[in-house]
Amino acid sequence: MIRITPAIAIDAAAIVESFVRASGPGGQNVNKVATAVQLRFDPAISGLSQDVQSRLRALAGRRVTQQGEVLITAQRFRTQERNRQAALDSLIRLIQRAAEPPVPRIATRPTPASRRRRLQTKAHRARIKQTRSGVEEE
Repeated sequence: MIRITPAIAIDAAAIVESFVRASGPGGQNVNKVATAVQLRFDPAISGLSQDVQSRLRALAGRRVTQQGEVLITAQRFRTQERNRQAALDSLIRLIQRAAEPPVPRIATRPTPASRRRRLQTKAHRARIKQTRSGVEEE
């Protein structure tokens, strides 16, 4: 189990890592060693609640595959281990953001002053448009 927050932990079986060749720095190893990490996370088998899963998919955006998995690629560092840790950290931050429930919107009413200003602006615009019309000839 990987601890995300004090109340949330995900099953390590929901994470699959694969290593691919990375673009960018690497010196002589760049064409020989697969240092980039592709981390696949399946929220359906992770033990997350449905609302956290839906928020996670929304936050992940284009990183969600058609199968519903979250795909995170890390290739910033030259070593597999550091890229692996970077991908896992990225996933943890994403899940932490998804775990925060959205702030509920509180319905409010416009103040009397704002209503008055809105109506004054409308009346002003109407007068401007009225003056644009030509004088009718009889």
